[in-house]
Amino acid sequence: MLEVPLWLWGAFAATVVVSLAVDLLAHRTAHVIGFKEAAAWSALWVGLALIFAAVVFLVLGTTAGTEYTTAWLLEKSLSVDNLFVFAVIFAYFKVPRAYQHRVLFFGVMGALVFRGIFLSLGVAVVSRFTAVLFAFAAVLFYSTYKLLKDEQESFDPGKSFAVRLLRKIMPVRDEYAGMKFFVKEAGQRVATPLLAVVAAIEAADLVFAVDSVPAVLAVSDDAFIVYTSNAFAILGLRALYFMLAGLLDRFHYLNKGLAIILAFIGLKLILQASHKTISTSIPEIPSPISLAVIVIVLAASVALSLRRPAPPRTEPAAPNDKAASPSDAATANPGLDGHAEQDQEPDDPPRPAS
Repeated sequence: MLEVPLWLWGAFAATVVVSLAVDLLAHRTAHVIGFKEAAAWSALWVGLALIFAAVVFLVLGTTAGTEYTTAWLLEKSLSVDNLFVFAVIFAYFKVPRAYQHRVLFFGVMGALVFRGIFLSLGVAVVSRFTAVLFAFAAVLFYSTYKLLKDEQESFDPGKSFAVRLLRKIMPVRDEYAGMKFFVKEAGQRVATPLLAVVAAIEAADLVFAVDSVPAVLAVSDDAFIVYTSNAFAILGLRALYFMLAGLLDRFHYLNKGLAIILAFIGLKLILQASHKTISTSIPEIPSPISLAVIVIVLAASVALSLRRPAPPRTEPAAPNDKAASPSDAATANPGLDGHAEQDQEPDDPPRPAS
């Protein structure tokens, strides 16, 4: 384990807290996030992550710096799937575009807490039972299979455990109330659909953690490296979503690239576990090679997608002019900017799915 100075942990915590506070103040009023604003925030989060990488290189050494950069880039690439799920959730609940940043802000806050718990448990388990890495590799190989066969499990926001639990704990009204999560009706505290959306976002992150946690533990088993890299990758998710809204469908080879990366990380886990449990003569894959593979595969996936565009999808004409229901939107897997109901004014939001 790395001997991380206390001040470095403090610097990381201060950076995250101050950045979140500035972000919250900058978006304290409801408004639609445009491309330029999203790009500026995305550049800020990427810049902070790279500056922190430079600090890790200087303070903890080349190996730690390479592991941090590799883990951050890996988590950043795996988070692309989250963006599609965000779109499904927003379409299902018909979340007005002006409210989406607030939802993702609190979703990110919860993700930071839950990832911290899962990663801490993962580091503790790996440090005591190295053979568990074989099980983690199996998880990654199964995820690879699903990506290659396009057998990703569908996510129904309305049936997620978190949303069903929320509805059991307290009543959830059918209409939004601005950016409020709770309102009082007839003297009773009632949740708004915005809180249900946050619950659905958190449930989705728990699903993605199944792939994310084993993958990052293949890069490093140090708590500081795995958590800081995850945190900076998660913090940039909101800006990435708004910046790439409507564009991800163009990168149709990206899922195949992610499948290759997951398979490679699974192989890395097997070699790592075999080196520690079977024989030290079994080679391990160095972090610089892992970093190079991730960069090359991602770049090739994007370049190939742009060079060979996907054929346009033909959709049957609607029998009438009525908008699709929220449940239909959830199953149709709309594009990130493909639902007109989000363009409505926030003062007159549509009715979400019950």
